[in-house]
Amino acid sequence: MSEGKRFEHEQMPGVTFRGCALPRAEFDDVGLANSRFVNVSLRGASFTDATFQDAKFKNVNLTNVSIDDANISGLTILGWDIAKLIKEAAQRKTSG
Repeated sequence: MSEGKRFEHEQMPGVTFRGCALPRAEFDDVGLANSRFVNVSLRGASFTDATFQDAKFKNVNLTNVSIDDANISGLTILGWDIAKLIKEAAQRKTSG
């Protein structure tokens, strides 16, 4: 496939990508609901106005990940309620 291929307003339900490289790809107003990603590198990727509601992440590397302005209600990591931990840490910080 040549550089700079564009897909606009495409409907591709059930499409399969295997062994593909998409460096510097841009996705704008794209629905990937109920999609499956295996052995995927998103190193250096940027997400703005993204919804990961009900998503499952297994065996992920979150080194140096930054999350700003996020709704984290119900977010758990290794069984820990992250919103609750942040709230408790903030309370300790203000009372300490």
